[in-house]
Amino acid sequence: MTTWRSRGTAVCGAIALSAAVAGCQWEGLNSLPLPGTEGRGDDAYTVEIRMPNVTTLSQNSPVRVNDVTVGSVAGIDVEDWHALVTVRINGDVRLPANATAKIGQTSLLGSQHLELSAPDDTEPEGTLADGDVIPLERAGAYPTTEQTLSSLSVVLNGGGIAQIQTITQELNAALGGREDSIRNLLPQLDDLVGSLDRQRGDIVSAMEGIDRLAGTVNAQTATVQRALDEIPAALEVLVRERTDLTTAMVALGELSDTATRIIDSSGEDLKANLRSLTPVLRELANSGNALTEVLSIMLTYPFPMRTMDEAIRGDYANLMMTVDLTNSRMDSNFFTGTALGGTLGGVEGALGSLAGVAGQSSDPMRDPLQPPAAAPSGTPQIPGLPYIPGLPEIPGLPFGGGEPAP
Repeated sequence: MTTWRSRGTAVCGAIALSAAVAGCQWEGLNSLPLPGTEGRGDDAYTVEIRMPNVTTLSQNSPVRVNDVTVGSVAGIDVEDWHALVTVRINGDVRLPANATAKIGQTSLLGSQHLELSAPDDTEPEGTLADGDVIPLERAGAYPTTEQTLSSLSVVLNGGGIAQIQTITQELNAALGGREDSIRNLLPQLDDLVGSLDRQRGDIVSAMEGIDRLAGTVNAQTATVQRALDEIPAALEVLVRERTDLTTAMVALGELSDTATRIIDSSGEDLKANLRSLTPVLRELANSGNALTEVLSIMLTYPFPMRTMDEAIRGDYANLMMTVDLTNSRMDSNFFTGTALGGTLGGVEGALGSLAGVAGQSSDPMRDPLQPPAAAPSGTPQIPGLPYIPGLPEIPGLPFGGGEPAP
């Protein structure tokens, strides 16, 4: 008894000394680092995990990877309304930098442990190293035994199991006697679902188009509101003009009936006209660009429009013209072959020069002031007077219409 009492005293003294060295705070035997646990070696590294809830996890709880213990929980602290769990992991354990952490239970009534694993929804990245922190979004806990039993109690007592019989009875009542119809409906539903699946891209595009249309309409809310305010007035106008619109529609129907009768009665003639028009249109089509090219030089003939700028070099051109406006030339150009032919020629046409006093006098400004000249003696001579057959003799002329002048 003395030996046991002495050994107990020594163990208690060692525990008290360890507690004093650890921080002068005694939180039970589990708060001390227990010998033989994983993650206590010299090559172990430390990782911090921000957990939303640690449930009943305690210090020295095992840390597992693929159900193999690779470390232990070194400490649990409170940080900003969540738990900060510090774990130590053996140095030969390699985990990705984006590893996840969950609190699990070894058995139905067993202790809890911390499970580390690679992420399921993303590819592993990097390597988890000493001092790294696993954030809240990659931490959680598996359902506990209490939560599982509670959920099962809700299902069994107030859940849907009690309603399965009612659902089964209603299905039997709905499907009873309609087996053939249901059997035919199922393949049609399968075809419908398959068709919808094949047109999934079009359906998505249509929904996107509807979304864009809704956005456009939403941006034009003021315009739509104004249109809705003005539509009643337009409807009132339509109501007032309903009789005229009805009459117009009836008249349009009668016109359609008349046109139908005309086409029915003259259908063969119309077909013949169209058949006759076909060669003309074919030849016009065969002419190609020739007709349009001819029309392009109609107003500039004989100079094609494409070479008009080559006809005159420079920015100006000289033009020399001789215009004959004598009576004989105008009579010959404009009245020949008409009832007025010869009316402008007269004596001037016969002489080929101007006749009259103005043509004979040398100075028309002085001759009227001179005394009258004596009448010339002898027979007047008209130089250049041609022989005109059949013209009777004229007194005072050297010859008449009988013989030509010598």
